[in-house]
Amino acid sequence: MLYQKSVRSLWALFACLFLITLSAQAQDAKLPHVVILATGGTIAGTGATSTTTVGYTAAKVGVESLIKAVPELSNVANVTGEQVFQIASESMTNEHWLALAKRVNTLLAQADVDGIVITHGTDTLEETAYFLDLVVKSNKPVVLVGSMRPSTAISADGPINLYNAVALAGSKEAVGKGVLVALNDQINAAREVTKTNTVSTDTFKTTELGFLGYMLDGKPRFYRASLRKHTAETEFDVSGLNALPAVDVAYSYANVGTAAVDAFVAQGDVGIVHAGTGDGSLPARTKPALVAARKKGVIIVRSSRVGQGIVARNGEANDDELDFVVSDTLSPQKARILLMLALTRTHDTKEIQRMFYTY
Repeated sequence: MLYQKSVRSLWALFACLFLITLSAQAQDAKLPHVVILATGGTIAGTGATSTTTVGYTAAKVGVESLIKAVPELSNVANVTGEQVFQIASESMTNEHWLALAKRVNTLLAQADVDGIVITHGTDTLEETAYFLDLVVKSNKPVVLVGSMRPSTAISADGPINLYNAVALAGSKEAVGKGVLVALNDQINAAREVTKTNTVSTDTFKTTELGFLGYMLDGKPRFYRASLRKHTAETEFDVSGLNALPAVDVAYSYANVGTAAVDAFVAQGDVGIVHAGTGDGSLPARTKPALVAARKKGVIIVRSSRVGQGIVARNGEANDDELDFVVSDTLSPQKARILLMLALTRTHDTKEIQRMFYTY
């Protein structure tokens, strides 16, 4: 009799464990699958002490350690990770971008992947985000995230930023919103966001148009959307590309000459973005070099170093006569990205201008 009771108790225990396992599996099945692609940066950095917030070493912590440091991720998604690069983001190259874009597109084409988070250094985060915004071929969420303080700092912002990014990438609300940037509890659009402060955690802003929304208690609250075409709507395809056209930025300032423009032409650039003063003004000493470059076939885009506002076509220069392109509201660094991709499609300045007004 005692034996029979013991057997029944064991079967009851096994049944309970089985039901618990099934329940856990069912819960896991309901959670989105988010892949974290790690590229390095401050979020993976370490400092000499817990109070070191400058002078630290970026790109030291691997993706698995980043995930383990935030066990709460398991509450919002089934998370897997890949270490695609381990670099400080000031060292990001066109080749890195192409490799990253191809991996993102491969993963998003899989039915069991619901979203992507990319951990990234903040220095060029906005550029990588905009590049992906133009070449990702999916409406599934792609979220870039970083931190301003290394992982070893007392008040490191990386863990909460990563948690919010994963929650955002796994959310239905983020579908079709384009590539997003999530730091400091704020959601920004890749096209419009920029880094505005060297050390503050509140550094990423969309100064004129405003951010898209907030992350609150692990959930996105959207209040607006970016209306420019992006991701699955774009005409750009990098699947067969191993390199991007050579494009550089010539920065303008008082007493500027022609050295930068001349050097870029000499090294074979097919496009130059001129980061002019004000409304993309052309200095008297620099303009002849830009005109000469255009006559040699180099595409010239007038942009502005100001950081806000529209560069007006035929405003500070007769763009129609010069056969120049204007950057609209894109910063010089983002204008460079769009020009590179545009040049994979055409060298027609009218078509390229259309692209600047479309994306």
